[in-house]
Formats: sequence, structure tokens, C-alpha cells
Amino acid sequence: MATVHLRIGDLVWGKLGRYPPWPGKIVSPPKDLKKPRGKKCHFVKFFGTEDHAWIKVEQLKPYHAHKEEMIKINKGKRFQQAVDAVEDFLKKAKGKDQNSDSKGESKGKKTPNKPLKILEEEDEDLSALRDPSEKDLTDSDPEPSTIERLGGGPCSGFKWESSPVKDDPHFHHFLLSQSEKPASSMEPISKRLKIIEEDTGSTSIQAADSTAINGSITPTDKRIGFLGLGLMGSGIVSNLLKMGHVVTVWNRTAEKCDLFIQEGARLGRTPAEVASMCDITFSCVSDPKAARDLVMGPSGVLQGIRPGKCYVEMSTVDPETITELSQVITSRGGRFLEAPVAGSQQLSNDGMLVILAAGDRTVYEDCSSCFQAMGKTSFFLGEAGNAARMMLILNMVQGSFMATIAEGLTLAQATGQSQQTFLDILCQGQMASTFVDQKCQNILQGNFKPDYYLKHIQKDLRLAISMGDMANHPTPMAAAANEVYKRAKALDQSDNDISAVYRAYIH
Repeated sequence: MATVHLRIGDLVWGKLGRYPPWPGKIVSPPKDLKKPRGKKCHFVKFFGTEDHAWIKVEQLKPYHAHKEEMIKINKGKRFQQAVDAVEDFLKKAKGKDQNSDSKGESKGKKTPNKPLKILEEEDEDLSALRDPSEKDLTDSDPEPSTIERLGGGPCSGFKWESSPVKDDPHFHHFLLSQSEKPASSMEPISKRLKIIEEDTGSTSIQAADSTAINGSITPTDKRIGFLGLGLMGSGIVSNLLKMGHVVTVWNRTAEKCDLFIQEGARLGRTPAEVASMCDITFSCVSDPKAARDLVMGPSGVLQGIRPGKCYVEMSTVDPETITELSQVITSRGGRFLEAPVAGSQQLSNDGMLVILAAGDRTVYEDCSSCFQAMGKTSFFLGEAGNAARMMLILNMVQGSFMATIAEGLTLAQATGQSQQTFLDILCQGQMASTFVDQKCQNILQGNFKPDYYLKHIQKDLRLAISMGDMANHPTPMAAAANEVYKRAKALDQSDNDISAVYRAYIH
């Protein structure tokens, strides 16, 4: 962008990094926020976001002169909302100017025109907006102080550290360590938490205040990558973006990335490129083979791993796959964490997943704001492989339970009992739960739209049974349930919800 002469109060288009130009207003920075050294720049407050940033003068253009040009090149929903906010502001400002002019004329005085000012609720954190006649921002302004990168929306800005960083007080962190209590590096997470010692000798850190679900989240300044935009991954990425993280996405079917690009995500061409561009790369794919291929295949994650880069495997896979991935990532100097999630598409969309993490604890700590954005609870389970084991056990129980519920519904029908009455009774007893109610209602309505794919729960049952074999532990209930799901798959139910196991009993 060409260099222009601008002053405090001017409406502008500002461009930050790789983001598209965004409408904003030059304002006075807070008194304690110093200007970056050696750069001619202005402090800009962006419309439609809560972002502010120092923007180089060559990255600024006057708003009115370039409005049509900018609208043509950016069609995103959030961008349009920002432009609408500018227009609303201009209408209000014009009305104020007209009132001011009429008052001046009644006194026989002419009111001089002044550049427009933005004064919104968000400006309460800023020092009073100065009259543009005071002075331009120049290189004589104060030198830089520490500012923290924010990634909120299509044009990220910076936010000053006027108060200590706070974790979401309603997000639960559980650290299950077999040998030690939380290290001092866990202080930011555990500051507002209570520590509970369990009989096993492990340490659990639980949120002291669990009366609400959502709280304020300070997004990490680390660059986040995400690979895999399926049922779970899509909801996770959406929540990462909503909470202000800077996210680069990749998906095997590239079209799935479009929606997130419109919401402010960046696009990675290959898994290797995403891993090389980002500090922490998450992946969430369907099975062990897909997880291995993503890392070790052509243009895979491994090619982008450098010392210090973090890789977080969120797929539900077997412990052996986790061990293999951990070894290859760390062999390149990378840091590895597994973090499979318990939940469904709806819980993913709502940011209410349960995260089971294991591996490098420092990566777990670095992912704190990400886990808060995507889930309600996080457990750290020790060495890599433990989270995979726990996740398979949980899904084994869930899959077996779902098959039993389906069996009960069909048996009720076969014996002349009302399936709805069966459900009503079930939901008044000890087994009452949202899961039971939703799945049974879906069955009765014939709605098998996937919230968790049937083929994936069958895969998890198979892996859990194999894990039991390796531990010489019997899993007859899981084995029986697995056969029912295999029959459902043979009836072409693989891509339906797990509740479609019901159809294995009626065909």
C-alpha cells in the first residue's frame, strides 16, 4: 500500500500481515502502550472486532477513497459486518455534526469540521481520544512496551497487558501424574485451582469454580495449525477462531477449508507446510492408517517438523500408533502430545468436549487456551499412549451401551411394548442421561444423521478388543457389540450415526 499522510481520527483501511485490508480508525494509544521502535505507524482500532494494532503507514489507505476497491476484493460475512459498522458510525457522526452546526449558527459562529471520532464501549480501555488537531503520531512517540498478540477475526491486532493473564476459571484441568506433583511451570493454569490428592498417588487439579461453563479466554500467541475438518475437527476449528486464535487449516478435501478461510483462518497447501508455518499443529482424522499417512506420507507433517515444533494427535487410535508417531516426531526435535476427545459433533460445535492428553506436559501447558476453547474439561494422563488407552475404553463402553439400548428398544417392540413408554421409563430411572434421551428419540424418529459415525465406533470397539487381547484381559461384551456394529455396517450404515446400530436388529 502507498504511504499516505494520516492523522488521529481518520478512517482507514489497515492491512496486517497476510490478512485482508480491514476498516478501522486511527486513535490515540493507551498511555502505557509505546510505539514500535524505528517504524512509522499509527495505532488503529478495527471495526467489527475488539482488535487494535500498530500498523505501518505504508499498510494504510484512506477509507472513503478506497471503499469500493476493498468491497470488491473481500466478500466475507465478518468483513461486511465491519463495513456496516463503519456506515452506522458515519450516520451517527453526521447527525452529531449537523446538531453541532445548528448550534453554532444560532450563536452566529461557524463550527469547524473535524475528523470523525469513534467512541464505543470497547474504547473504555483506551485513553481519551484526542482531538486530531493536537498532533500527528510521529517517530518521537514513546518506545515499545510488551504487547500480546491476539488472533481475533480476519484482521488480528494486539492487546496490551494491563492485567494478569487469566485462564478460564470454569475450565477443568486434571493432571494425573504417576510420579510428581504439578511443576512450577503449571502455575498459570493452577493459580485459581484447588489440588486434590487421590489414593492412587496421582495428582488431580480441578477447577475450584465449576458453576458455569464458559468464561473469558486469553488466546495463546502461538500459531496454530489444524489438519482434518471432519465432524469433530470442524467444530474445534470454529471455536479456536471464535476465541481469537490464529489458525492455519488443511483438509484432504480442500473445499471444506473455504468456510473457515471466510472466518479468518489461513490455508495450508500440505500438512508439511502447515507444520512448518505453525508452532502447534493439531490433527484429527479417522483411523490409525490416516494418522500415520498424515505424518509420514508424501508432504506429511514430519517434513515440516523442526526442533521445538509441537504436534498434537487428537485422533482416536491405538497406543501403538501413538508410540510410533511420538518417536518419529521427537526424532526430528519436535514435541509430541496425544489429545483424543470424548464427545460428539454437537459437543464439538458447542465447545464442550472432554480432552484426554498424554505425552509432553509442556505441550499440554502450551495448549491451555486451545483446550479451553474446544472443551469443558481436560485431563493429563502421563506418558504417551495412556490417553489412547483411556479413550478406547470409554468408547468401548459407549458403543456397547448404545448397542444394548438398541437391543432393548427392539425387544420392547417384539414383545408388544411401547418403545416410547420404554424410553419414558428409562429416562426417569438411574440410567437417565442426555445421551440416552437423544439417541432413543433419534431412533424413534428415524433420524440417523451422524453425530458420531457408526464406522468409527466400530473401529474403536475393534481396537479396544485388540488392546484387551494384548493385556490378556477378556472383553466378551465388547466383542458381542462389535459383531452387531459389523452387521450394521454390512447394511450400509457406516456413515450414519452410532444409533443406526438399531437397524442391525430389524433387518
